[in-house]
Amino acid sequence: MSESTTSSDKTPVDFWFDPLCPWAWMTSRWVLEVEKVRDIEVRWHIMSLAVLNEDRLDELPEDYRELLVKAWKPVRVVTAAWQKHGADVLGPLYTALGTRFHNNGEGATLEAVAGALADVGLPAELIEYAEQEDFEFEAELRASHKEGIEKVGQDVGTPVIAVPGADGEQIAFFGPVVTPAPKGEEAARLWDGTLAVASVPGFYEIKRTRTKGPDFSNL
Repeated sequence: MSESTTSSDKTPVDFWFDPLCPWAWMTSRWVLEVEKVRDIEVRWHIMSLAVLNEDRLDELPEDYRELLVKAWKPVRVVTAAWQKHGADVLGPLYTALGTRFHNNGEGATLEAVAGALADVGLPAELIEYAEQEDFEFEAELRASHKEGIEKVGQDVGTPVIAVPGADGEQIAFFGPVVTPAPKGEEAARLWDGTLAVASVPGFYEIKRTRTKGPDFSNL
């Protein structure tokens, strides 16, 4: 695994994201809030909704299939940035992309991706990878995606989070799906509770119907 350095006194939290997903974005902002109130350090990794769904496109609604075509572009740019400039760029670049895509309402356009590269001081020419169908770093993208999704199974999406368990083995889970992103001690309570249920052998799911979409107003 290619990963950024983690302080020895903090618990590493591995987080797999696709920059296109607004729900993963909400969860990522929550995890960063948890980082302020618990001794954790987030390590960012790439997964891809386009890769996840490539073998079941015929089962998906047309509008979602169109979205997945667009999803290749930002994830290629993020992967190229990671491969050429190291894992430490993933967190800042994800923040820049998510802020533009979701908070600012720019959407996952090439203009927004170019702006995000400029926001974090990465070379503008990385945008060229967005349209590279014979993608230079395809194997690395798929390997990162596979590492994350194999921890939780194919029936979920992004994000995937993995943390060390009491026995040293990783505990991994999808989500949580939450809006708006909790702050302060509320964020900490959700973190503690999520780890509590995820650490129980044989536990799989808590769910209720979503009654609202992603709320970016407090981000």
